Amino acid sequence: MDKKIVLIGDSKRFMVNAILKGLEKDGYDVIIIRPDVTDVSHMENDLTVYVMYLEDDINEELLVFLKDSIDDREIQLFLIGNPEELEEVYHFIPREKIAAGLSRPLNIKELTERLDGVLSTESLRQEQKRILVVDDDGTMLRTIKTWLSSKYRVFMANSGMNAITFLAKNPVDLILLDYEMPVASGPQVLEMIRSEPSTSSIPVMFLTSKSDRESVLKVVSLKPEKYLLKTMPPEELIANIDSFFEKNN
Repeated sequence: MDKKIVLIGDSKRFMVNAILKGLEKDGYDVIIIRPDVTDVSHMENDLTVYVMYLEDDINEELLVFLKDSIDDREIQLFLIGNPEELEEVYHFIPREKIAAGLSRPLNIKELTERLDGVLSTESLRQEQKRILVVDDDGTMLRTIKTWLSSKYRVFMANSGMNAITFLAKNPVDLILLDYEMPVASGPQVLEMIRSEPSTSSIPVMFLTSKSDRESVLKVVSLKPEKYLLKTMPPEELIANIDSFFEKNN
């Protein structure tokens, strides 16, 4: 089990350093960063377990960013603070989305036991195939993620440019790409994906409400794997993706 986690807190604080030393003593590889949106946003996306020591002055912008990261990147967030600080965070991030909220004074043994349980699950999840779903319809994004998440690691992008930005830092095994999107259409996004050496070989399936011959021929040279109709039942969508991975293992 890879015991690598991110600790968000001011390294000058005595308690933050005590937590750091306690985790390292228990065999954790800890990356400590300031409670700042810029610093947190630059973390590697494969690091998905975060421990945050709550400050007297809670950074609301950071809380909003972490809430989005829980939804989009499926990070597991542990909080350490007094009851009032924890309640303040729950106004921004629903309690059910938090892996654990631990009150001070902190019992390091309780923290490491909970971290061990989450990291064991994360190790299994890391072995799952990674799928990026790209669609400007938020409801469609969440629906497809719900359908696929029991078998696959699913990431979401609500525009073509957000997808390109995500792919610059994150490898995936398959992209499900909406055909019709504003600003950059599905075919335009696929052209950008194919033009970059780092992404050119990623398999892409179009999610579309149209399967007419003209639409298919327009992108045949970009070699999409398939066209999946948005109207197909969830079990048919999943079967298509399962079949693709089975053939390409």
